[in-house]
Amino acid sequence: MSKIKRHKSILTLINENIIETQQELTDLLIKLGYKVTQATISRDIKELGLVKESYDGKTYYMQPLDPRLEKLVSIFKQSVTSIDYANNIIVIKTIEGSANSSAALIDYLDNSQILGTVAGDDTIIVVIKTEAEVVKVIDLLKKYMHS
Repeated sequence: MSKIKRHKSILTLINENIIETQQELTDLLIKLGYKVTQATISRDIKELGLVKESYDGKTYYMQPLDPRLEKLVSIFKQSVTSIDYANNIIVIKTIEGSANSSAALIDYLDNSQILGTVAGDDTIIVVIKTEAEVVKVIDLLKKYMHS
């Protein structure tokens, strides 16, 4: 498989998972059918300009923030007051008048597990494909609350 396709897969993996080590990323790519070594992944990380962020005592790989995304992350961090869920629905509470702006970040993420968002004045409803993925998506959203 081509380097471009591998890079695209790496970006998808880090946007949909909390990946802490190069070995973890290597293992996930191997499961997808790529024949890679940790040395290859190390070069890919450097070429993609991936950065490590810290959250909840863990460090994980992320894409550097696009300048447009930085503003959305800032709004999200300042506005979100709580995140909870029921079945495959995530409910995010924000300060009054901030739900729409905060939901823009979630839409921008283009995560394949997120089917869509609906925002009111201070509440966002996020519909997830499967109940099994809800906690993983919440963890990803919390990364942006603390990045």
